[in-house]
Amino acid sequence: MLPTVTIDIGTTNVKVGLFDEEGGADSIEVVPTPTREDGWGEIYDARALERIVSDFIGGQGAAVRSRIQRITVGGVGESGAFVSAETELASPLILWHDQRGRKWIDRLSREERGRLYRITGLPASANYGLSKAAWALERIRAEGRSAAGLVWLNVSEYLAARMTGKRWSEYSLASRTLALDVSTRSWSAEACALFGLSTALFPELRGADAGNYDLYLPPIPAVGNGNKVVGNTVHVVGHDHMVGAVGAGLGPGELLDSTGTTEGLVSVADEPRLDARAEAAGLANGVFCAPRWWSLFGSIPTGGSAFATLQTMLDMAAAEVSRREGDLLEKYLAGRIDLSRLPVVLPRFRGAPLPTKDIRARGVVVGLRTDTTADEIILATFVGLAFQYRDVVSLFDAATGRVKVIGPAAKDRLWLQLKADVLGVPHSASTVAEVVSRGAQALASGEDRRWDDWGPVVIRPDRVRHARLAEWFESVRRRWERMKEISS
Repeated sequence: MLPTVTIDIGTTNVKVGLFDEEGGADSIEVVPTPTREDGWGEIYDARALERIVSDFIGGQGAAVRSRIQRITVGGVGESGAFVSAETELASPLILWHDQRGRKWIDRLSREERGRLYRITGLPASANYGLSKAAWALERIRAEGRSAAGLVWLNVSEYLAARMTGKRWSEYSLASRTLALDVSTRSWSAEACALFGLSTALFPELRGADAGNYDLYLPPIPAVGNGNKVVGNTVHVVGHDHMVGAVGAGLGPGELLDSTGTTEGLVSVADEPRLDARAEAAGLANGVFCAPRWWSLFGSIPTGGSAFATLQTMLDMAAAEVSRREGDLLEKYLAGRIDLSRLPVVLPRFRGAPLPTKDIRARGVVVGLRTDTTADEIILATFVGLAFQYRDVVSLFDAATGRVKVIGPAAKDRLWLQLKADVLGVPHSASTVAEVVSRGAQALASGEDRRWDDWGPVVIRPDRVRHARLAEWFESVRRRWERMKEISS
């Protein structure tokens, strides 16, 4: 591996790390993602993002900085802004979940939505970059400004542009714009035209392994004193879930469970899946950041955030919830849980997952008794999360021999065991931190990561528990489906 600074721009935090030749982390810094309101929604504080990078690299000292050979940037997928040839922002740098471009989505006919899916591999959604770009272009023109020379960049691509003076787009991030023809791996004139845009508004496409620009850092004076630094290259490595899949060494026949506030499920294959069933499921295709494959992606809005929901619901400190989880795991493994006493929890606390994908949906709890305990509510919530997870996994329509788990929930043994038992598939949980950052280093170094070398913890399903959970679910299936109907 090449000594690398990795920048991972997440929804909640920005992670900046320094990784050595062995792929180990020398230094990691986590900073809240700098955002603000602009009257339309939430946008990034671009200068604050630059300062995070500058402060981290500058704080390493001259000797350490001299060893750095790569800088990688990756993170959330659907964000973006128009950027000038001088790498200045021409529009707000909009967050991924912002819905300000919804009217362009609402205008699409059913036939146009279907055509978009067959071209881009994505369901029509205001989350993706194209509707945001349409909104931004409308504002630029309304203000009497010219759009000549502007291109649309993801937040990671913008930061790379500021460090290099060059503008380009990486394939897995371009796959989250709704403007990329996923089959030909090129910008789609037809998709852009549906939003009144031209492919000229989108930049050159480059793979994650092909940054290859000498580092030029006017906004980051700590590196090279603001001068060109020969020998360093900046790589835009891609969509964070996909980069995590590289870090996990994901291959065909496997599924990645990337956990955090939300969950992202990723599989890879040698061709995109553009059939009617995939479209109905809302699965998102993309060009993988390791270019020999395509990716298939599905998200679950409520992942690890359910833990915080339990804290609030039960007025319980995090340490107490964790302690009770440990006790419940022991009882569950010993067969001392009466599933019939559990309420049914549909954990849509942050919205509905695929195929509904309704951000307005909310969680539903049914079956509370006068003597229902806090422990039963905690366990029922994790059981609900496991069955919601199964619902989304089933949409992939592919045999899964192993699930690789990364992120904070890789340490949650109760949740992992329930997932394995419900799905009936072994789950291999990462024992190392920063899998996304390690994947970024691998992409920039042109090397593969070997998952099993990291000593993952294997959580195996139990046939008896699998059967009992399946029997319990069949007893509440009608209730579960009815809860889905009323959650929105």
